[in-house]
Amino acid sequence: MARVFNFSAGPAVLPEPVLAQARDEMLDWHGSGMSVMEMSHRGKEFESIIAQAEADLRELMGIPANYKVLFLQGGATLQFSMVPANLMGVSGRADYVHTGEWAKKAIAEAKKYGAVQIAASAEDRNFSYAPPQAAMVLDPKAAYVHVTTNETIGGVEYHWVPETGAVPLVADMSSHILSRPIDVSRYGVIYAGAQKNIGPAGLTIVIVRDDLLGHAVKGTPTMLDYKAMADNQSMLNTPPTYAVYIAGLVFQWLKGVGGLARMEAMNREKAGLLYDAIDRGGFYSSPVQKSDRSLMNVPFRLRDESLDDAFLKEAKAAGMIQLKGHRSVGGMRASIYNAMPLEGVRALVAFMADFESRHG
Repeated sequence: MARVFNFSAGPAVLPEPVLAQARDEMLDWHGSGMSVMEMSHRGKEFESIIAQAEADLRELMGIPANYKVLFLQGGATLQFSMVPANLMGVSGRADYVHTGEWAKKAIAEAKKYGAVQIAASAEDRNFSYAPPQAAMVLDPKAAYVHVTTNETIGGVEYHWVPETGAVPLVADMSSHILSRPIDVSRYGVIYAGAQKNIGPAGLTIVIVRDDLLGHAVKGTPTMLDYKAMADNQSMLNTPPTYAVYIAGLVFQWLKGVGGLARMEAMNREKAGLLYDAIDRGGFYSSPVQKSDRSLMNVPFRLRDESLDDAFLKEAKAAGMIQLKGHRSVGGMRASIYNAMPLEGVRALVAFMADFESRHG
């Protein structure tokens, strides 16, 4: 059976070499006589897997030694609570930049822990841009500043790092982590659900600076305490072992293709092809300000929305799936994560041109 081009926002496409290796190692991992799914998380086999995954992630992202890497569960959505639970106790207040649906959810959870100030918002233009530095009104006594650096639904990406002074910057990077190099030292906490650019659903990566550990608000459950998880090497309980294994294979794949600088070049080529197709005429349009367009999640609309169903049906017949936009915004959305091959974007662009020629 031929594989489709899967443009899902998550769970998303994985690199075929990773899937093939996981298939080959399914019944017997490295001569152990068992699957990774069957391993004790306390055994030397899995300990080597998680240690190698962390080492490879540190190498890929250039993570400084004074940061902990945590392999957690609960998705990025649980981090909407864990971040304030672990950080807001310092001052009882935090700044949030409102860039769309995922920022909105994070803000709602943070309000349960203390005072939240909206430091900047893109609501005035229907969340079609990233608020610039000049628009941010920051509280110097805030415990942290939170930014969603890539809005998966709206397709808005920060291509620069906000300046927050001495206040730690916290970033939800779920849908563009590992898509390009970043300076980890500019952030206090980075978190990301795995099911977009890291691996299968069930794993969440948290990168947290050492000085931000140990400040959880009173009553925080032990399982939600960054320090408790760090002190136990992410294994306070049984971690999502198979998801960690697959993530580790993805990290090795990324190293094999040339690292994040090479990955960024590939992603820019893919995104450039797609945005050029959208901008070429009036049949398709992008709702996002050009300077803030995401390299990973590309929402677009057809001039005649009555053609949406036909577009999706014909695209599926041509081997391209999950192009329907999020229910909250409609239209189309193509998620072109690291594992989406250039051939997939070329196929989509060719289909778009053909569809326009027949329906335009």
